[in-house]
Amino acid sequence: MRDVMTELKELRLHGMAGAWTDLTAQGTASTESSKWLIEHLLQAEHTDRAMRSVSHQMNAAKFPVHRDLAGFDFESSTADQHLVKQLATLSFTDTAQNVVFIGGPGTGKTHLATAIAVSGIALQGKRVRFYSTVDLVNVLEREKRDGKAGRVALSLMRMDPIILDELGYLPFSQVGGVGVWGAMPEPPASPRVSHDDIQALVKFVLALR
Repeated sequence: MRDVMTELKELRLHGMAGAWTDLTAQGTASTESSKWLIEHLLQAEHTDRAMRSVSHQMNAAKFPVHRDLAGFDFESSTADQHLVKQLATLSFTDTAQNVVFIGGPGTGKTHLATAIAVSGIALQGKRVRFYSTVDLVNVLEREKRDGKAGRVALSLMRMDPIILDELGYLPFSQVGGVGVWGAMPEPPASPRVSHDDIQALVKFVLALR
């Protein structure tokens, strides 16, 4: 049985909660005929807020293109479908583990990295940020020049996973590379690896929580 008063307070509908208290004080006859309508409206409000939250997080993630697991062709890929579906729960973010997608061009690394993040937002309410690694380097170098170093790192600490795309495609400065790892609360195990040392094309999904 739904607790109308508790739900109204959780939704911060305090005026309605006060009115409901007054009605219930008058006896069940005052609320019996209208309770079904209140419950229906509460469910609609919960659903609307959940949908708006997902929409907001999808936009905030800055995905270049929306991708999901349903659109990935596992039959023509060597990717482990069962493992990918496990990763799509984003449970690895709870223990701040990192996920790395390695493969040649066109093997679906960006698709999978984006898809598991989309799943995490839609099903788990996770907060995600997608970056091209070079773009992140440029942002970090620019904020340092502007005397505002640390702002990006602070915003990233509020994320669950961060996707670093195209690490290994384009070169970036040593200072910028250090800045990327410095922006992460828990950097990967080998932060001194240079661009020239990275032979495979890598996607990092960095879990910060």
